Amino acid sequence: MESHRRPQPHEAVAEPESIGRRRFLGYVVAASTLTVAAQLGESVLAPAEAAAVVPSVPGPAEIYDLNDMLTHAALPTANLITIRIDTDGTASFALPRAEVGQGITTSSAMLIAEELDLPLDRIRVSLADARPELVFNQLTGGSNTTISTFTPIRVAAAVARGRLLKAAALELGEAIDTLTAKAGVITSTLSGRSFGYGELAEKAASVTTRQVSVTVKEPSDFEVIGTAQRRIDALEAVTGRKQFAMDLHVPGALPAMVCRPPTINGTVRSVENLDEVRALPGITDVVPVSTGVAVRGRTFGQCIDAVRALKVDWGPGTAEGKSDATVRGELRRAELPLAGLDLLTKSVDARFTFHFASNSALETNCAIADVRKDSAQIWASLKSPITAQEQIALKLGLPVTAVKVHVTEGGGSFGRKLFHDAAAEAAEISKAMGKPVKLMWHRTDDFRQGRAHPMSTSRVRATYVLGQVLTYDQRHTSVATDFGHGVGEIITSEAARLPVGGLAFSETVFTLTQQTPYNFGVVTQLLSETDRGFNTGSMRNIYSPNVRCAQELVVDELAKRMGKDAYAVRRAFLKDTRARAVLDKVAEVGHWGRSMPVGTAQGIAIHPEYHAFVAVLAEIDCRPGTTGRKIRDAYTGPRVTKVVCAVDVGLAVNPRGLEAQMMGGIMDGIALTLSSGLHLDNGHFLEGSWDNYFYTRQWNTPPELEIVVMPPTTGHPGGAGELAVAGAMAAVACAYGRATGTMPTTFPINHGEPLGFEPLPTTPPVPASPTDGLSRAF
Repeated sequence: MESHRRPQPHEAVAEPESIGRRRFLGYVVAASTLTVAAQLGESVLAPAEAAAVVPSVPGPAEIYDLNDMLTHAALPTANLITIRIDTDGTASFALPRAEVGQGITTSSAMLIAEELDLPLDRIRVSLADARPELVFNQLTGGSNTTISTFTPIRVAAAVARGRLLKAAALELGEAIDTLTAKAGVITSTLSGRSFGYGELAEKAASVTTRQVSVTVKEPSDFEVIGTAQRRIDALEAVTGRKQFAMDLHVPGALPAMVCRPPTINGTVRSVENLDEVRALPGITDVVPVSTGVAVRGRTFGQCIDAVRALKVDWGPGTAEGKSDATVRGELRRAELPLAGLDLLTKSVDARFTFHFASNSALETNCAIADVRKDSAQIWASLKSPITAQEQIALKLGLPVTAVKVHVTEGGGSFGRKLFHDAAAEAAEISKAMGKPVKLMWHRTDDFRQGRAHPMSTSRVRATYVLGQVLTYDQRHTSVATDFGHGVGEIITSEAARLPVGGLAFSETVFTLTQQTPYNFGVVTQLLSETDRGFNTGSMRNIYSPNVRCAQELVVDELAKRMGKDAYAVRRAFLKDTRARAVLDKVAEVGHWGRSMPVGTAQGIAIHPEYHAFVAVLAEIDCRPGTTGRKIRDAYTGPRVTKVVCAVDVGLAVNPRGLEAQMMGGIMDGIALTLSSGLHLDNGHFLEGSWDNYFYTRQWNTPPELEIVVMPPTTGHPGGAGELAVAGAMAAVACAYGRATGTMPTTFPINHGEPLGFEPLPTTPPVPASPTDGLSRAF
């Protein structure tokens, strides 16, 4: 009988007696064509052991981190995620995560292609609508997508392959081990007869859902995973055919915008000229809503004109009268105390300030809503669509089942689209107007009323003696981070909004994400928070860029005080061999320690995160000829001239995609260090567009950039989406300190300099539409 012989790779076997290291349970789902699902995922990784003179006890995040928690939370519903084989020979998969430019549709397709032996261009990956039954399995965050779906997707694909082989064997009257599957075709080695997957899709289907067992491929057999692949949506992206929320045609949905208050979260007291604005060309509706005054018109240009024409009496906001200086004072007062000093040891003491940073994505905040009396439909790029569906249903007074939330692809996020504020606002406007709307925030709305990475301080003290670090204490104090999205559903979402629950949620996230990669004796890293009056969010890397930047600068200072090389000190104190390997690689490729002109220098840093490691070596030019460059409406300042990045994510599913992620993270890190920050003044941010917010521009992009993807070190992918941001920020900061001879303590470094732009007025809240873009071209 089939069950008594040695199973062939990928072959479905009924009711196994046990499951070995590479055997997994999956499901054949009752359907008209072959539909399959997975059940089990993979176990948590344990940290590697390292020896040192004064070893540190592993921190919580080294034992069990946020990514582990998200992965394990997703496992119970992994069997609800299915792959379907259609009669045209394609495989379809609705990914329960948000594609916002990070390339997860491509990496997911690669996993299916690997186990199913189907070409990439025969795989269709779409984004799943909100599915409350998935609970924690539809949250996109924490660099978790590839980690949590790596095994379930492969298991489901392996189940499909086994079922197709069995169906072909029955058709041919041959044993399964005489058949081969390649490129979507099953061929008999005896007769030469073959079947395409499409011909077998209905024959392989099952009338009942039943459990089977499969063996997935060993890494040594991978032909797709680990190879560099271009994105499956690349052609659509470069030809403009890629569909984002604002590209969708929903019958009756007209453009809508909101006139917003002059200060953060201000409220509407009254509107003086509603009838006058309703009479403007193209305007169909004007209604006050909870966030301002909404207008609906034939074009977005007409909506902008209407927003600018509104005369609103505004009530105070939640940050009324606050500025950078007042928030800094609050943070200082909320800092947790450091331990007392031992008179027999020396210490490095430092306090760092990190200003607000914009979480505005390239695609401005937007959503489409069609709210009827007994139902609603929402279209938006959402990283927590279940939370959105449940909270919008609650506000509309509708059953959750009556609210359909469709997830569209997004043009960037970096944590921004964890929040569904645009979707909720669009639903509120649609209900108030009784009409479908296509809501788009103005770019100025995004910068002034949107999400920001919270302002924070980091107080650090490291004690040392005789070349050994005995203690490392870090007290990170932050404006409260809003975790109102929870971990993907309404219970944790509501808990995170409670006065006590919010701090507990933040403390948990901080503890499960922050770690010290060095053996620094007794290590403590603690978080405290203040002020919930700002619209904050988990902007790319949550706490890590600021915490890591502060730590790496202190490591440089320790090396200086000890009279040792900064790279050598890091290497000596690192706990993990994988961390040491990426550090060695950037030092080798970047020629660490080479002679450089005065005013220029190298910086080096390491960052561990979510079972992955990155090292970054940066070179910077702080000479007057560089910092004094003049470019119209631009901030130039110091320039990073070279970056070498070595990354070890265990197993890189798509090395080309990983390189792109590292490049993007490096640009973020450079911006956060040198030039990108928000200035808070009298309850509002002065920046009102990308023109004002000096993200890394072409003239500040390093001319030399090299990414080294390390060979596989594990059989599992690690987190990659945010990995390079903290490492790059720290390396650039260290390079700046070495080039100028002074350790920087305020970020971005240019924050205290003259603004370099004329702030847009707060009333009206958005600028007029441009009439001659050619005058702004370079």
